[in-house]
Amino acid sequence: MIQIGKNYPLEVVKEVSFGVYLNAQELGQVLLPKKFVPKGCAVGDILNVFLYLDSEDIVIATTQTPLAQVGEFAYLKAVATSSYGAFLDWGLDKDLLLPFGEQHREIEVGRSYLVYVYANQADERIVASSKVDKFLDKTPAEYQAGEEVELYIGGTTDLGFKAIVNHQHWGVLFQNEVFQRLSFGQKINGFVKQVRSDGKIDLILQKGAQQSFDKHSETIINKLHRAGGFLPLTDKTDAEVIYEQLGMSKKAFKRAIGGLFKAGQLSIDADGLRSSK
Repeated sequence: MIQIGKNYPLEVVKEVSFGVYLNAQELGQVLLPKKFVPKGCAVGDILNVFLYLDSEDIVIATTQTPLAQVGEFAYLKAVATSSYGAFLDWGLDKDLLLPFGEQHREIEVGRSYLVYVYANQADERIVASSKVDKFLDKTPAEYQAGEEVELYIGGTTDLGFKAIVNHQHWGVLFQNEVFQRLSFGQKINGFVKQVRSDGKIDLILQKGAQQSFDKHSETIINKLHRAGGFLPLTDKTDAEVIYEQLGMSKKAFKRAIGGLFKAGQLSIDADGLRSSK
C-alpha cells in the first residue's frame, strides 16, 4: 500500500506542460512538478519520488530527498515560527511543521531538535513532534546480540548515551565503551550487545575483534585518569614496559592509542600520552 510521507519508485504515465503524472496506484495519478522532472524523462520511466500533501491538501511528488520519512526520527533545524508552531528544514522546499502541542519545550529558530515525523490522523498532513518518548515502542525488543542497528543519539545519562534503536526503542551506549566523540542528534550505526531480562537494550559501536581493541582502549583511558591525565608511554617505549604497566602487547597498545587519538580522547606527545578531557 502506497502511503503519504514515503519514498517510492513510480512509473511516469502522462506528460503535461507543467510536469508529469505518476501512477501512485490507490492514490491515483500524482503530479511531479516540472522543476523536479529529470531531463529526458519519458512515459514509462520509473522515478524515485517522495509523496506529501501540498498547500491545497493534494498529493504531490518530489524528487527531493527528505531527511526523514513518516515513522522516522531526525535531528532538524528550526527555521521559522508562526501562530501554528515552528517550521523545520527537512530537505524539501516546503518546511515541516512542528505544532505547539507537539513541542516538549519552546523552540528557538536556528537550533536543531530531535523529532519524530508522522502523518496527522485528522488530515494526513505530515508533521513533527519533539515529544519523542510517546512514539517509541514500549513492547519488549527482539534484537539479537551482535545485530547491526541504526542509532540516533538522543541524550546522556549517568551511564553514558541514550540512543534510539532502529527508530523504535531506547538503548544505552555505556561511557566506558565509547571511544569516539558523539553528539546529540547524531546518526550512527552500532550493534546490540544484549537485551537484558528487563527489556533494556545495551549497545556497542563495534563488535567482534574490535571489542578486544575497546578493552585495551578502556585500560589506557582509565590508567590516564588515575595518573592525572598523563602517562610517560609512547610508541617508542619498550614492549616490556608497556606490558608491565598496562598488561597488553606493544602492538595492541599502538593500535589502541591510534584509535583514541583519532577519536579525540588523547594526544600523543614526544614525552607520553595526555588526556584530551
